[in-house]
Amino acid sequence: MNTRTYLDWNATSPIRKVVKKTISDALDSWGNPSAIYQEGRVAKALIERARVSIGSICGFPPEDIIFTSGATESAALALRGKDLHASGIEHECVKAWTKTCLTADKNGTVEINSPINSCLQIANGETGVIQAIPRDLHVTDGTQALGKIPTKEIFEQVRIAFISAHKIGGLKGTGALLKKPEAEITPNIRGGGQEYGFRSGTENVLGIIAFAAALEEADKELKNGEWERVREIRDLLEDILLDEVKDIVIFGREVERLPNTSYFAASGWKSEHQIINLDLSGFAISAGSACSSGKLRSSGVLEAMGVSPQLASSAIRVSLGPATNRDDVLRFARLWIDKLKNNRS
Repeated sequence: MNTRTYLDWNATSPIRKVVKKTISDALDSWGNPSAIYQEGRVAKALIERARVSIGSICGFPPEDIIFTSGATESAALALRGKDLHASGIEHECVKAWTKTCLTADKNGTVEINSPINSCLQIANGETGVIQAIPRDLHVTDGTQALGKIPTKEIFEQVRIAFISAHKIGGLKGTGALLKKPEAEITPNIRGGGQEYGFRSGTENVLGIIAFAAALEEADKELKNGEWERVREIRDLLEDILLDEVKDIVIFGREVERLPNTSYFAASGWKSEHQIINLDLSGFAISAGSACSSGKLRSSGVLEAMGVSPQLASSAIRVSLGPATNRDDVLRFARLWIDKLKNNRS
């Protein structure tokens, strides 16, 4: 069987070993957390321990954390009915509920003049560009930043933030909304009143405890400098590409970015052809956000940055993770450069 090299960590990340063990250990705790008998109390205790753990890492008291099915639901819960301002670089789940009236510059950075009326992501999932988050910002999307850069102080200065488990090695279908008491939200899902009445429905016990386990390990990795190692091999990749391909454009390279993300284009080779070609050679890469159910379309982020449609149509994203090593990057760089030259010959 061909060896696969996964270079799409911003789309999702492999489930961590500690998460698998956490789930295995909790499989017998199948009670309904809303029940007052022992089985229910055991399940409820697992959720509350996870809530405390996530709150401690993110800088929010446990009572200000609402578990959801993921970032998309959290965004709807945070943004619905508010008419907040946002820019074209935001994820589709944010743009669906906001007015696109803020502008991004050529590097993908956004300036906020009215934080209380605005929503701004901490980091972009395509370019990796990190934003300067102003105090009292109404909503921030912390999905891509969580675990890769320090976020606790950022979360503490905004009114609402939302995060997702599967980006840090947890399970898909689990997210969280972090809200300060003064932040008003309207429940989207009504019923039994779970999650302090903001998100009804029987809680996803396994997903929630897996989220906490993943975040605890991700936090340790960050503090131990693991993502600085990732940055070094990302920079190595870009140095090789810049040296070998004179017309390559690396988006956002002039500003602060996530340590693992490289979004680049060399005109004349369509993104979808690159993805398929590299996939057949054992590499998983992408053309940007994985939010379109497998549909490849032009990047709204690059459009908002003023990138020409021709160049944007050749853009691909390589995003690395803790399991990525130097050899992975060297093999990818050599293969991609060779295939680009063949495509142009």
